[in-house]
Amino acid sequence: MATSEISAARTYALSMHGAQMYGAHPYSHHLDADAATLAPYGPEAQVIGYLHDVVEDTGATVVEVRSRFGDKVAACVELLTDEPGTNRKERKSKTYAKLAKVTGSQELALVVKVADRLSNVRACVIDGNRDLWSLYHGEHAVFKASALRHGLCDELWSELDGLLRDDKLPTVV
Repeated sequence: MATSEISAARTYALSMHGAQMYGAHPYSHHLDADAATLAPYGPEAQVIGYLHDVVEDTGATVVEVRSRFGDKVAACVELLTDEPGTNRKERKSKTYAKLAKVTGSQELALVVKVADRLSNVRACVIDGNRDLWSLYHGEHAVFKASALRHGLCDELWSELDGLLRDDKLPTVV
């Protein structure tokens, strides 16, 4: 995968997300943050990072992602797409159970998931969003139990763990 694939993924994701916002920012803010965090893991991770929410949050389908970006990218995006449920707790429970079973080359999806969560928590800290930080803090143990693979992206986990320590609760700005 080359820079052109990253650019194509970014363009596609932004066109699909349209006017969707990430808090007070355009959605590109979140996707670009994810891609920057994923840069050390290679272009394929960045492509998946740009696409991680397209099936969950837009009209895009896994079939469409597969036809544009290939089988592995589509499989990882499908893994990252929340399962249906009546509320967040139910959706996340199903999704975390799915992530707990991931092995092999699809573990790249776990790197993207951790980078995404890290970007979200960083934004909570920067924006002083105590409620959302508290939500991620409360989910952290279950999330970590499903997505952690030692040696895969330990530095991302280390930063995430640090930002979710009790004494890191953001102050309201």
